[in-house]
Amino acid sequence: MPMTLDFILRIFIGALLGGAIGLEREYRAKEAGFRTHFLVGLGSALFMVLSAHGFSEVVTNEATRHDVARIAAQVVSGIGFIGAGCIIFQKNAVRGLTTAAGLWVAAAIGMAAGAGMYMVATAATVMVVVCLELENFLHNRVFKNNEHEDAANTDSNV
Repeated sequence: MPMTLDFILRIFIGALLGGAIGLEREYRAKEAGFRTHFLVGLGSALFMVLSAHGFSEVVTNEATRHDVARIAAQVVSGIGFIGAGCIIFQKNAVRGLTTAAGLWVAAAIGMAAGAGMYMVATAATVMVVVCLELENFLHNRVFKNNEHEDAANTDSNV
């Protein structure tokens, strides 16, 4: 496969996998949904491709050093900044931590796709979606029933 098509495939997969996480967040009506996670996955994959392959023609002699991790490391910092914007403190409660973590992991998945690690990126996406869905299931089915029992026990003790 020609390099250009391979690079397009990498960013496409990064975007789709980020978008898959975003669909779950969109379905739950969270702050960052499909578009945000899609863009984070796409952008991270693109930065990874640029970091690893974008400067190979610029570096023409062996005296010039090419650090492929330099741009990729800055993606992590940038996502930290975006994630911090999602986290708010309201009425003595912190909100948005899961959304920030979702964006962080979507960036990591995008970077893995950008590096050509498709199976790792896909497995991580499945794990994220399963984790989010499992938490929602437990919260609505198991913990919700316990809250009602705790409230009933509190009322009977008064």
